[in-house]
Amino acid sequence: MRVAFYTLGCKVNQYETQALERLLAGRGHVLVPFEQAADAYVINTCTVTAVSDRKSRQMIRRVRKAAPDAVLAVCGCYPQTHPEALEGLSVDLVAGTGDRAGFVQLLEQAWQQRRPIAALDDAMGRREFEQLPAGGLEGRTRAMLKVEDGCVNFCSYCIIPYARGPVRSLPLERAVEQAARLAGAGYREIVLTGIELSSWGRDLGERGLIELVEGVCRAAPGCRVRLGSLEPRTITEDFCARAAGLDNLCPHFHLSMQSGCQATLKRMNRKYTPERFYDSVSLLRRHFDRPGLTTDLIVGFPGETEEEFAQTLDFIRRCAFSAMHIFPYSSRPGTPAAKLPGQVPRAVKEERARRAAQVARAMERAYLASFVGEQVLVLLEDQQDGLWRGHTGRYVPVAVPGGENLHNQLCRVEVTGVEGERLTGRLVE
Repeated sequence: MRVAFYTLGCKVNQYETQALERLLAGRGHVLVPFEQAADAYVINTCTVTAVSDRKSRQMIRRVRKAAPDAVLAVCGCYPQTHPEALEGLSVDLVAGTGDRAGFVQLLEQAWQQRRPIAALDDAMGRREFEQLPAGGLEGRTRAMLKVEDGCVNFCSYCIIPYARGPVRSLPLERAVEQAARLAGAGYREIVLTGIELSSWGRDLGERGLIELVEGVCRAAPGCRVRLGSLEPRTITEDFCARAAGLDNLCPHFHLSMQSGCQATLKRMNRKYTPERFYDSVSLLRRHFDRPGLTTDLIVGFPGETEEEFAQTLDFIRRCAFSAMHIFPYSSRPGTPAAKLPGQVPRAVKEERARRAAQVARAMERAYLASFVGEQVLVLLEDQQDGLWRGHTGRYVPVAVPGGENLHNQLCRVEVTGVEGERLTGRLVE
């Protein structure tokens, strides 16, 4: 069977797609690019916003129109939470976010028997972490290692807890084994990821995230280790002191913020204050030299006034992030926030997103400029237009000229300038 994948959404979805690819390849199936003819097309969906839902439906319709005789399989968070939305879309296999190994067998059945199959469980009833193979089939640069699934934060704008269920963690011993295997296979960077990474270990007893980080770093000493998105509560004095002692831990921390206004955070049902968030930023800067600090921001949340938005702008300037992801609030049916009063008009949300982006770009340029004239280590990933591109440990993009094959090489680069959102430089012999 020739199988093509299309993935929407987060790094966990990307990891799970790679795992499905490995499982299929191990059973003798052939993977082909999504644009090519295939016997089966798999769409791994996202449902984090109504926009995500729309993109998932659009892709389903596009595939069915282009390949009416192929098997069309849809999995992921969208069918898990809204299976009824797939009715009438001529989907052959509908699955959710659980039992990926079983999904592979169901895909084979759908191909052989040519009959519709639906396989959905109750996500809230899950208690075991599903262990899947880590690492992709192509390249050996960066591997994602999923160590956690599920979330119990129940932010008022988010439906993901219902799509993923409660917190389940990959045991420390298994994480260490997988990290060592990935390093041995030639990967130069491991990204620890999860639906709510900060909750790793909650279901395993007393262990916390820093123990996992220490174990993975020691198991793969020749490999960079990067952390996925963290909640501010993770960043404590103990966490920072221990993390700073790990030579191969990337000094890049993505802290989930969403707003810099306390009233807005309360309506979002976020579990911290702006001051607690700023304490995390300060702790990281105390223990690491110019760490890459990135974040997410939602603007135009229901009830957000101009004064509250101004508080957020002041707060992000104070934090001086190295990069930001900025989103106008998108109402998600089925969440408490969708029913809140004070829904902000679309034009106002877009205007606030533009203003926040201007502040973010100024902070990013200042951060990038601080490296000009210095030497940095860059993991080179691909080549385009005669330039090798990669990232520093702080997750700063870098481009350098070079004709030879430098793929997957950790190279020293002298930074000579800033070009847009990346550094430019020359290789140091």
